[in-house]
Amino acid sequence: MALVDRFYSADNGRIANGVLVASYATYGVAGQQWYAGISSVVMLALLWAWANALLRHAGWQVPRGIPLFSAVMLLAVFCFGSVNTYKTFFWPASSVSHTFPPVLAAAATIPALLATSRWGKTAAAASAFGLGAVMGTLSEETSVVTLTLLALALLLGRKLFPVGGLTFVRAWCAAAGAGILIGTAVLLASPGSRNRRTRHHADSMFAPDSLSASLRGYVDILYTLVTSWQYLGVIALGVLIGVLVRRVDGRIPRPDHRAPLLLGIGAAALLFSGYVCTVIAYPAFGPSVATANRLWNDFLFPFLLLLTGLGGLLGNVTARRYRPRTKPVVAGAALACVGLTAVLAFPLRALETDMRLRAEAWDRQDRLLRHQAAAGATVLPYTPLVVSKMSEPFGSRGKRPWPASCVATYYQVERVTDGRSVPPR
Repeated sequence: MALVDRFYSADNGRIANGVLVASYATYGVAGQQWYAGISSVVMLALLWAWANALLRHAGWQVPRGIPLFSAVMLLAVFCFGSVNTYKTFFWPASSVSHTFPPVLAAAATIPALLATSRWGKTAAAASAFGLGAVMGTLSEETSVVTLTLLALALLLGRKLFPVGGLTFVRAWCAAAGAGILIGTAVLLASPGSRNRRTRHHADSMFAPDSLSASLRGYVDILYTLVTSWQYLGVIALGVLIGVLVRRVDGRIPRPDHRAPLLLGIGAAALLFSGYVCTVIAYPAFGPSVATANRLWNDFLFPFLLLLTGLGGLLGNVTARRYRPRTKPVVAGAALACVGLTAVLAFPLRALETDMRLRAEAWDRQDRLLRHQAAAGATVLPYTPLVVSKMSEPFGSRGKRPWPASCVATYYQVERVTDGRSVPPR
């Protein structure tokens, strides 16, 4: 609770974020080490359940194992197709704020997809409100993306959803949006959020120079996303699903006339919300917002879902046109999924080596610093141990003093000095 109170009162106001951080920080270094593995299992379970809920709601069937394969494939591309996998997946602070929230937002629709009775729909709306409130105090960027999608669903509901279910869709969207707005209001009113806005001069985000710089950074982000070959894997996944999916009677589903409209609205929503997310982050990150890839995940995950949907539409059209000869398409799409995912393993091997070497050096230095602090030293020499462009003390030519202060607080000393400048004995 002390850490949660610190988040609310001093750091950033994110209460739910503080709860998740406390869940691993309580266990010290071990919690940091185990977070990635545990969070991956949780996200995989949520995506698997979501895939099954989508199929059940649509009344479609696929071969056994395809929902789990789809969840694994989507999560692998999302986490390991990043330009900086360490910050996206292995660094808990980033995962809690920008990797887990969009997956949770998608999984929040599961009760709505499965609701059939009046009680079930009421429970789904209540859960949407509760999870929305959690989301509002977990990630500002994911909240922006989700609110944009909810607003469009409310405004264009007649064109996107069947008339018979429109009332429930509107009620669910309104409940989810209200929860997010209330959670966001709690966050913005917190002392921690006010401190953070003051510290980073957040009011400057609306200045013309900041808006134009954010736009330039966002264009760079979009260029990186659309030219990343890794994301072809989710298109192949969509093609595979589109070719294999069948209705309960065994027939191939006919493409809904609303599918192109849904994809177009989704693309427009992501373009808009992605820019807003960049504007929000710019005061704190400046020009580096275009390279701080962990900030993209809040709208990258919906982008991957959009690509999967596009692939599914292509696969469905292929299945209907070439039904007797779809086996080569199935084999090709499956091989593309497996091949593209396997290629992602090569950068991971290099990252594993970097992480292992840094961990060994960190352990050695940690033992030395703890020994010196226990002996009464108030000033410790700290040698930066950089991995995957992580912020370390004395980096950026001393422009960022906060990493050094964090290290000093961790070892309970007055300050740390640059160990690289200490002459050898």
